[in-house]
Amino acid sequence: MTLTAVNILKYFRWRVSKVLVVAPKTVAEATWSKEAAKWDHLQHLRISAVLGSTSKRIKALNTPADVYVINRENVEWLVDYYKQAWPFDMVVLDESTSFKNSQSKRFKALKRVRRFVKKMVLLTGTPSSKGLIDLWAQVYLLDQGERLGPTLSAYRERYFDPDQRSRTQIFSYKAKDGAESAVLEAISDICISMKAEDYLQLPQIIQHEVPVLLDPKATRDYEQFERDLLLEVDEDVITAGTAGVLVGKLLQYCNGAVYGTEGQVVHVHDCKLDAYMELLERLNGEPALTFYGYQHDRDRILERLQKQRKDLKVRVYKGAGDADAWNNGDVDVLLVHPASCAYGLNLQAGGRNVIWYGLNWSFELNDQGNCRLWRQGSPYDKVYIHYLIVQGCEDEDVMAAIRDRADTHEAVMRALKARIEKTRGRG
Repeated sequence: MTLTAVNILKYFRWRVSKVLVVAPKTVAEATWSKEAAKWDHLQHLRISAVLGSTSKRIKALNTPADVYVINRENVEWLVDYYKQAWPFDMVVLDESTSFKNSQSKRFKALKRVRRFVKKMVLLTGTPSSKGLIDLWAQVYLLDQGERLGPTLSAYRERYFDPDQRSRTQIFSYKAKDGAESAVLEAISDICISMKAEDYLQLPQIIQHEVPVLLDPKATRDYEQFERDLLLEVDEDVITAGTAGVLVGKLLQYCNGAVYGTEGQVVHVHDCKLDAYMELLERLNGEPALTFYGYQHDRDRILERLQKQRKDLKVRVYKGAGDADAWNNGDVDVLLVHPASCAYGLNLQAGGRNVIWYGLNWSFELNDQGNCRLWRQGSPYDKVYIHYLIVQGCEDEDVMAAIRDRADTHEAVMRALKARIEKTRGRG
């Protein structure tokens, strides 16, 4: 749709001359050029990928093209390269939530050249995954502060009240009564929300929660680990930093191994790994896109597959070549970290089963990860999402947050405080 708009604006209305697309690296590498090649009316569009070393990027920028695609990590470099001679009169931000932090270097860089851009387009499936606070920076890049205010402070003051805070720091904000409807009304003339299922023929999505039971020893060890970990921290002084560390340790334990104090991997159980292997067997040879949480998850899965399932063709996702192999049917198990390919990649041709070995607190990463298979163009009638959930442990809190589509920080803090009370009760 965006490329069609680019085509019309450049070749039929003469409104734009040079278009920049900013995308996650994996999407910049493959998706935009491949999409243009799929459609007869877009065959003439020239796509230049501004990727790789500095010399390669400069060469790509000096190659005649209609659309230049760069990864978001190089936005600051691009702005510094052109400075006041910014040549792109249309900019497209693919997965615009990567610009939601107004303090980030990439946001500040784009802000400096925003006045040179005649048409700005933001694309995302999850514009405010952590709440309305995420919208300000994105909308600012659209209208330079006209609708939600010129600064984040002004936006917060108008629509939010402080929520969780210490004596010196505010950790989160909560929307004032009526704020959501007021914000959505303010931006309604420049934003459009389209549910894919309302416009596209999508496969049915079926979520399958696979309960994983720890053996008696692993259960005792987990309870001891949880008690020692949580009771060392006073719930009244849990910060965002300590919360992330605590839940990370508990989720690692659920997966079967924990990083030690010096970064060494400490094996604790194989219960989830056994359940994963059983699930693969039940899939009866169907390809499985598997999301892992930590490097030791990936390594332990690879080791087990090498020992027990040498018949399966296994890959770890590293780039476009792995995506092509998956879509061509050359991969039985594709191991992926959700942060590396959750956005924009078209993997729907390669299978209909997603397995979450390591659960993720981020609703955005979870939703976008599932959409790698549950998307337009899938050859399947149904897509299955399998969650491996250790019972009675931190995995259950994550699943509750996913079901509620809860703000990550709020869900983590709430779950931790509940677990502290629980462990105190057990003690």
